[in-house]
Amino acid sequence: MENLLEKNMARHNIGLSEYATKDSDAIRLKEESEDLRSPFFRDIDRIIYSYAFLRSMDKTQVFPGHLNDHITKRMLHVQYVSKIARTIGRALGLNEDLIEAASLGHDLGHVPFGHFGESVLNQISLANNEGYFNHNIESVRILMNLENKGQGKNITVQVLDAIMCHNGELEMQEYRPMPKTVGDFLEQYQKSYTEKDFVKSLRPMTLEGCVVRVSDIIAYLGKDIEDACILGKIKKEDIPLEIQNVLGVKTREIVNTIIVDLIENSLGKPYLKLSDQVFEAIKALKKFNYAHIYDPSLTEKEKQSIINMYQRLFERFKKDILEENKSSKIYTNFLNYKEKEYLEKTSTERKVIDFLAGMTDEYFLKCSKD
Repeated sequence: MENLLEKNMARHNIGLSEYATKDSDAIRLKEESEDLRSPFFRDIDRIIYSYAFLRSMDKTQVFPGHLNDHITKRMLHVQYVSKIARTIGRALGLNEDLIEAASLGHDLGHVPFGHFGESVLNQISLANNEGYFNHNIESVRILMNLENKGQGKNITVQVLDAIMCHNGELEMQEYRPMPKTVGDFLEQYQKSYTEKDFVKSLRPMTLEGCVVRVSDIIAYLGKDIEDACILGKIKKEDIPLEIQNVLGVKTREIVNTIIVDLIENSLGKPYLKLSDQVFEAIKALKKFNYAHIYDPSLTEKEKQSIINMYQRLFERFKKDILEENKSSKIYTNFLNYKEKEYLEKTSTERKVIDFLAGMTDEYFLKCSKD
């Protein structure tokens, strides 16, 4: 019976590519006994049952504050990434459990009001000597140091690395994994806080991590256009014909075109590659999206309001900690749920940054009004 159970649970390992990450390759920062689930499969469970994953239900993807149930939120985006990445991974014979875990965890560190909120929190972090703030690094921090009362979830290094290196803002024609030791991973993680733009140089240690990275781009390019059309920000006819003729204009057309092109150019290879035509179209579409969707998604007045709220909340919660105001929300909803090691080893400023970064948009606004 036990042998049959093990055989059934390990079935997904059959027929994997020679370039795939095997379950036996999994490494955890803290040794622990495994159960009937494979290590990466277990990581999936740990991520989807995390509080940070639950909060992503109410975090901005691109357009904040719109009362429209058909506009993508952060949690839906990560599920799109997961589905796209697993499609590519299955076609290329890669480890789908590793892919799914990294996909579902890649945006846990996104802050209220998306990328603009991230830029504001980065400035606050730098001004308070806490280093550079990047949502992908915060995603890793959440899983290593914040969840489970500050003890972390003990996620495998391969999944943490794929999350750390997922930067979907940097499109590439070719994605090659960079083999790493545990020491290499930890060193890169630390350098991301201290070296400007170091995160832009990060490359995943596995081919599965590369799949998650490119899938992030595939997931948001088409869906963000659809959301912008729903809100009347743009019309699909606004997309230049040279892009439409290559990628299409509907979400399903854009996603399918890129996935098929990537698979056809990557099958049986130790790296991922896009054709020249599709890669150039992706760059052009991303440029179009920034000009017509991302940059205008917030007015200057809205941006200043968000900046002011971040600064006020940071100073308020910092003051609450220094004065030991135990009735403050940073105690009742955050610090009271952290164990001694986190409380003693974490600076006051970092505690406030962790608290702000984890908020949903709605909770952030509520705190700002209190």
